[in-house]
Amino acid sequence: MSTGRVTAVSRNATYAFSKPNHPSITLLAGLGVEGDVHAGETIRHQFRMTYEPDLPNLRQVHLMHDELFEELALKGYEVSAGQLGENITTRGVNLLALATGTLLRLGTDAVVEVTGLRNPCSKINDFRTGLLGEMFALDPRSDEFTFKCGVMAVVRQSGTVYPDDPVEIELPAHPHHPLERV
Repeated sequence: MSTGRVTAVSRNATYAFSKPNHPSITLLAGLGVEGDVHAGETIRHQFRMTYEPDLPNLRQVHLMHDELFEELALKGYEVSAGQLGENITTRGVNLLALATGTLLRLGTDAVVEVTGLRNPCSKINDFRTGLLGEMFALDPRSDEFTFKCGVMAVVRQSGTVYPDDPVEIELPAHPHHPLERV
């Protein structure tokens, strides 16, 4: 089991691209982040609710790696925790390499199950012109694009999450399935 850290937690009660940072967030099993617009048993993504309103919400919690912000800064983009809409920002966790079904233990009690990759949307360019192009990477082995803007998860066990909480990774049983966008 490997360990990383939470660097920031964010939520927003209204639909907006960015989410303000908070001293803590509470995760509710089967729902998501208490007080966040994306919490719910069924899809809460504003666009997808119009045509798939009854599907299960596989995007209850958005996690993003803090290391992405450093990579973006080298390319001239200033981005900080919560600005790309994530709820939990981590350091020392290779989120994009996790298998579908990986459990992340956050702090003392909370547990989320990784469901897939966050697919970048065009609103990223509204936030910072040209940034959307930085949210993709071409895998030279497969010649396919991978998404770099974090992973989505569902809450399996309720709990409060704070900045500086540990993140413990528990991989699912083999065979592992790579993350796909959700």
